[in-house]
Amino acid sequence: MRQSHSSESARIHVWVNGRVQAVGFRAFVEQVAFRLGLNGWVRNVGDDEVETVAEGHRSALEHFLEEVRRGPRASHVDEVRVEWEEEKEGFRTFEVRHSL
Repeated sequence: MRQSHSSESARIHVWVNGRVQAVGFRAFVEQVAFRLGLNGWVRNVGDDEVETVAEGHRSALEHFLEEVRRGPRASHVDEVRVEWEEEKEGFRTFEVRHSL
């Protein structure tokens, strides 16, 4: 029996550019991940860029991506780069990591 596409587990790697630092973006991403039951991390990288990796059900990851594209009220997302990968099950929770 073929498994439904929406229930497959996956990993998403996302880079978000714009006004995404000092506006609560990482905390927003962390809250969305917790609400959707995803594991992974988020961190600031460089100027005006946030990087996040999340693992879980594909349907939850698609919703996560929609939320990340929107961002919190004070943010402004200019560009989102996305890479879909196979789930590696390497994360036990979702965390905010130190900036690069």
